[in-house]
Amino acid sequence: MVTTLHIKNVGIIDDVSIDFNEGFNVLTGETGAGKTLLIGALNILAGGRFSKEMIRKGEQFSFVEANFYVEQNENAMDGNIIVSREIHSSGRNSCKINGRLVTVSQLKEFMNQLLDIHGQHDSQLILEQTEHIHYLDRFIGSEIVELLKKYQTKLTQYQAMKQELKNTYGEEKEKERKLDLLHYQLNEIKQAKLKKEEETQLEEKHKKMQNVEKLKENLTQMDYELNEQAISAISNAIRALEKIQDCGREYSDKLSTLKNSYYDIQELGRDIRDLQEEVDFDQGERDKIEARLDFIYGLKRKYGNTIQEILEYGEKLEEEIHKIENLEEYHKKLKVQIEQLEEEMRQIGMKMKALREKYSRILENKINQELKELEMPNATFTVESNLSNHFYPSGLEKIEFMICTNQGEETKPLAKIASGGEMARIMLAIKHVLADADQVETLIFDEIDTGISGKASKAVGEKMKEISKKHQVICITHLPSIAAKGDYNYYISKKIKDDKTYTTIEQLDEEQTIEEIARIASGEVTQIAKAHARELRKVS
Repeated sequence: MVTTLHIKNVGIIDDVSIDFNEGFNVLTGETGAGKTLLIGALNILAGGRFSKEMIRKGEQFSFVEANFYVEQNENAMDGNIIVSREIHSSGRNSCKINGRLVTVSQLKEFMNQLLDIHGQHDSQLILEQTEHIHYLDRFIGSEIVELLKKYQTKLTQYQAMKQELKNTYGEEKEKERKLDLLHYQLNEIKQAKLKKEEETQLEEKHKKMQNVEKLKENLTQMDYELNEQAISAISNAIRALEKIQDCGREYSDKLSTLKNSYYDIQELGRDIRDLQEEVDFDQGERDKIEARLDFIYGLKRKYGNTIQEILEYGEKLEEEIHKIENLEEYHKKLKVQIEQLEEEMRQIGMKMKALREKYSRILENKINQELKELEMPNATFTVESNLSNHFYPSGLEKIEFMICTNQGEETKPLAKIASGGEMARIMLAIKHVLADADQVETLIFDEIDTGISGKASKAVGEKMKEISKKHQVICITHLPSIAAKGDYNYYISKKIKDDKTYTTIEQLDEEQTIEEIARIASGEVTQIAKAHARELRKVS
């Protein structure tokens, strides 16, 4: 949910911050005070379009920032997330998520998971036909999850095989040239007779050859110090200790330790002499090692970063050669596998279609009942399914939500509803039924109550209130029956200072809320208007 929104230099908004809460947040206020600008700022933050005219007069940039608190969900988001967008008059645009720069398209994709903004005539998600099948599937729930997973796994295999089937390697001459190249590469790798650890061993030996003088000099020094100096000195010390070993146990113990050291140093001295013999390298051998290493480096430049990768590449070459030489037979096998996958996907797809048809009727009944409660008794919501021979990402069919608002009229897609008042109620009915399935936590309504009044406005307020039990709802309204339903009410006003207009936002206490409901109900705050406002609050 949105916990804090900070807006700077947007329209008449100079610099304001507002803290939102869980539940139903209602914003009311003076005409032209900046209510819609506030929602516009959230729309900017959601990756929406921005006009330079929205930058406050006399300023060079606009800045919008919000803190969202997200409980761990299926998108692996958790905790506080800070999102910001800064737009300059020069056209420079900076979007950040938790301080990390992102593109506008990345910002939009990310924010679609957090915000669903509804104006009088638009919706980010519910009006997109491609989203309808996802809404329906979330309404169905676990019954369709496994089927969809199996279908999509097979679809991935199917698409890969179809792509492979298109690969004919060109005309006959081109195919021959390709084969010649593959055979050349494979022969080069095979004739190299590479061994997995060969390069490491050669490099180690080559390193020794490069440092032969340094090795000889220091090994000779070590041989002299150990075999001539150290062993002679320890031998003399042993003879001295042997003369006094009977004088006490501590002397005999030291003698034993010294003898062990003597034998260890003797062994070490022999090892050093062996190492001396190993550093006598033949120049011819060094040339061979360098030539072999150069050859291996050349193969690595062509076929892989390591000998293991080169060998694996060789195996792939053999597979591809076999595939090209037996292309007709290979394609026949692919076609059989593709046909088998198509049949399996059709079977799963028809199971999903049957499941969707069953739940579509349930969804229709629920939404039509909601529409009646929203004072649209003649409206009919239907879920239209169009079966196809095409394998779509979600099955064999396309799903579209349709509506007929008046008896005798034709059924139309949701996006073609003309009346803002009707759209508001249809959208609320759908949102209320799909509240559990909808993963977007914050719903924002910008004066979607335009065009409705009386019983319809009361019903809209009640639906928003119900939705707010499962989602954070932020709503701008001019209707008292909706404002009275708010868990938290905010008043937006404007003031003029030094010939400039400034927007202010204030969270109202209960008495201030009553006065604001009275104001928007009757135009002035009278005792009668306040009494009516209290009645509206009681009903809420």
